[in-house]
Amino acid sequence: MELFADLLLIAVGAALINNFVLTYFVGICPFLGVSRRLDMALGMGFAVTFVISVAALLSWTLTEFVLRPGAPLPSMVWRAVAGESADGAMDLSILSYIVYIFVIASSVQFVELYVRKFFPALYKSFGVFLPLITTNCAILFGCLEVMKHVHSREWGLAESMTMAIFGGLGFTLAIVLMAGIREELDLSDVPRAFRGAAITMVTACILALAFMGFTGVGANVRDALLGAEAVEAVIEDAGPGDTAKSLGTTEPRPRD
Repeated sequence: MELFADLLLIAVGAALINNFVLTYFVGICPFLGVSRRLDMALGMGFAVTFVISVAALLSWTLTEFVLRPGAPLPSMVWRAVAGESADGAMDLSILSYIVYIFVIASSVQFVELYVRKFFPALYKSFGVFLPLITTNCAILFGCLEVMKHVHSREWGLAESMTMAIFGGLGFTLAIVLMAGIREELDLSDVPRAFRGAAITMVTACILALAFMGFTGVGANVRDALLGAEAVEAVIEDAGPGDTAKSLGTTEPRPRD
């Protein structure tokens, strides 16, 4: 039950409370550039969700078995080369950024080939923004979140994939909402001084303020799932300084 509660909190947190775009302000380029039309925004949202899910799966696998300090694969290779008497755990975490960028670029190439083959109209409407998913910092942000929690031994594959999938869906929700509002604005009598980038930025700010209304939902969800006694136990275990963190939505308790 506690694992289910943790996964639900991670999902709610990644999609709503700690939305990548409207809370951390990552992925702003496609959020503003591909939100003029609703169909384009929906396609971009699903493409980013797919890419971030594949990238998170590969990032977790590589981090768990190769990149983290003491990972089994490089340690095994090191012992095979230097002998069983070799001491010290291998740490390849310095290569994390390079590996993640290659993983993201490969995933984007796969998505680009698929969309161009089966959805040529959508591929044409994306224009330059589809290959630019490679530089979408929301995806790299998701990979770095996976790395952080794998290094601290807090997340397994289930938690990492939950964060990635619902983080992508949260991105989709944000960009679709933005596209719907911008289509309505095209039919509205916007003052001349606010037309274009100005009204777009004001709309994004209002959306971010609206999503702040989800703050605190995580504690209530955990309370509803585990009961007040479990929440009090979390507070006691965490201590007064870490209470908010322990009841947050993207920080489950460390695994035993």
